[in-house]
Amino acid sequence: MKRREFLATTAAAALSGSLLSNRQSAAGEPIVGPDSRSECRTYPSPQQAMLAPREKEVFVTALRVGINANQPDYLATVDADPDSHTYGKVVNRAIMPNVGDELHHFGWNACSSCHGDPRRSRRFLIVPGLRSGRIYVVDALRPRDLTLPKVIQPAEIVAKTNLSAPHTVHCLPDGQIMLSMLGDGQGNAPGGFLLLNDKFEVAGRWEPADSGLEFNYDFWFQPRHDVMVSSEWAAPKTFQAGFDVKDVEAGKYGRSLCFWNWTEKKLIKKVDLGPQGMIPLEVRFHHAPDSKHGFVGAALSSTLWHWFEKDGQWQVEKVVEVPSVETKGWPFAVPGLITDLLISLDDRFLYFSNWLHGDVRQYDISNPSIPKLVGQLWLGGVLEKPNSDSARLRGRDFVGGPQMLQLSLDGKRLYVTNSLFSSWDNQFYPAMAKQGSTMLQIDCDTQRGGLKLNEKFVVDFGDEPLGPARAHEMRFPGGDCTSDIWI
Repeated sequence: MKRREFLATTAAAALSGSLLSNRQSAAGEPIVGPDSRSECRTYPSPQQAMLAPREKEVFVTALRVGINANQPDYLATVDADPDSHTYGKVVNRAIMPNVGDELHHFGWNACSSCHGDPRRSRRFLIVPGLRSGRIYVVDALRPRDLTLPKVIQPAEIVAKTNLSAPHTVHCLPDGQIMLSMLGDGQGNAPGGFLLLNDKFEVAGRWEPADSGLEFNYDFWFQPRHDVMVSSEWAAPKTFQAGFDVKDVEAGKYGRSLCFWNWTEKKLIKKVDLGPQGMIPLEVRFHHAPDSKHGFVGAALSSTLWHWFEKDGQWQVEKVVEVPSVETKGWPFAVPGLITDLLISLDDRFLYFSNWLHGDVRQYDISNPSIPKLVGQLWLGGVLEKPNSDSARLRGRDFVGGPQMLQLSLDGKRLYVTNSLFSSWDNQFYPAMAKQGSTMLQIDCDTQRGGLKLNEKFVVDFGDEPLGPARAHEMRFPGGDCTSDIWI
């Protein structure tokens, strides 16, 4: 960052939040010991997690990439306590010390896979920059006063592993942290999996060099069944500039689901989902560690796939298909574009978002082979539904469609943001760069199913002190439905 840009950013930060400080322990390493705060606890089972206190804050990545090239992204803390006078407001902005990161998905140094280990607590957020390749370690002990003990620079990662574009973050039972990396050092496929040790040092790659990986994106592991499942997007060089249907026709986007032997770190089966499974993104196992069921959403094909083990073999079946819709002004039928999905901790409900169509769906997956649609809510999108539940909310337009989802531990509150990726946002919803994102909260009926918008919780990222920002991934200090893995 140039000196003038840094001074301008620092001055703005004094008005709106604070630049993250490089506060470290006396030994120069981040503190990784236990903490007694209830918010940092892990839980022995999903059922125990569902009984945890209600979330009072939500961490949200807020992006300036694609809006203002001279201003860095930040990690926002949103007040989610309905009894607070700042309910639904951004109460802290931890501004990154660099520009151009594109903060995307992020995760914890410890989750329930580490439960019972006195050396670890859920304290540090691992926050990667998908575009820059940089990885921030953020101390979240005080959710409204975040600090920055360490930054891992992309040059170090490339030098030691030849990997770039960090995406999904999961802690491992042994205390290490694993990140899916979408590219090599030059931004080409296939990428791989990066390991950090418990001191947040680059420990190398998880998989062997000749793994057979073609593309990479998301992953979820379950040691009880000695398996990891990963999905495919595309090389950073392909998706970073924006979406081009010609790249799909040229085979530059993935369509396979990968099954790995967890112990041997070996790719044992790759299932080609075919034309009906183009761009499989988020993968979610059931939370019950003895379950052998999981789901993946194929974004471009707008299909939901169920995986399961039968007769010692992992198998995959298509269980939901969202039909494309002919829409005025579009040269092709518009797909729903399933961009995020999650499963409630009791493994009863699955939620996914159709970013282009503009709806959030709730399915009863008591029978995982036959999901039953029990709730649907329209929030923007390109179909321009006349009954869109939030076409205008508190006097402002809901720009874009529902994208990232996060569910409260008790399953009763679903949080939604609307930014996908900066260049794709600018391509499909260009108004978002001027008007910013909106973060909403949906009340979920956990008895019979059903979704209702909570009109009291509206976070307007278009009205931020530094200007409009895009809201993406969300995490709760006490854990959530997409970061915790029970083993």
